[in-house]
Amino acid sequence: MVRSRPPALRMPYTISARGKAPDEPILVFLGRNFGSVPIAKVDSVFGFVEQSTLYGGRPFNQPELVDQDVLDLYQVGVGLRLPLTNHYVTRAEYVENRPLLAKYHREGNAVITTNDDLTRWIREDFPKYRLEASVIRNINSRAKVEEALAIYHTVVLPMNLNADTEFLGSLQHKERITLFANAGCALTCPSKICYPSISKRNKYQGDVVQCSRNLKEREMRGMVDFDLEPLQALGFSRFKLLRARKVGELSTGY
Repeated sequence: MVRSRPPALRMPYTISARGKAPDEPILVFLGRNFGSVPIAKVDSVFGFVEQSTLYGGRPFNQPELVDQDVLDLYQVGVGLRLPLTNHYVTRAEYVENRPLLAKYHREGNAVITTNDDLTRWIREDFPKYRLEASVIRNINSRAKVEEALAIYHTVVLPMNLNADTEFLGSLQHKERITLFANAGCALTCPSKICYPSISKRNKYQGDVVQCSRNLKEREMRGMVDFDLEPLQALGFSRFKLLRARKVGELSTGY
């Protein structure tokens, strides 16, 4: 069981810095891409820092948040969220990445993970981090939510569940559940085979990022903004905000 719960979120949004150029100051980036969200409503920002084989979700090409960006976030009361969502993690690999975790270990920072073993190791060695179960885990039932909350401080639910108000209303511990404020191609993806292939690529075990669009036609809606008022009325207060990115003719969340 989670032995202690870090302080609750100060404000509702965790925001993506995916694709940010390392030479663009983070506060400039946030103003340019999320100008309608006051910095006072941002709890944390997630993106790549220095290289790590523990990254998942998106291929690591270069850092997105440099040291000065992290310091600037701290100055305005915003935390850092490390997306260590690789599917495959060994104990030896975790030990190799301890210096990275030690560097950002402080109150207000969080780690997003997919691998339960990695989560337990971090919780044991770095107790100041909030630990969040990634959307990649596809936590889509009450049983899975309760199981995840026994290990993680918070969980992220799949985007498509935003429309299932009966299910959402039935959940307990809503203050520990993160919903998406907007969505891209993952909203309608039937298989999400990109995630395991990206996990392998970030370990230098393959160069091809697989996508189910090549295997099966599916509805593509571009970027979708959710109406948050009904979700807040149900008792939810934590939201993840993605940046729009063009992929061919469509926009997706990044």
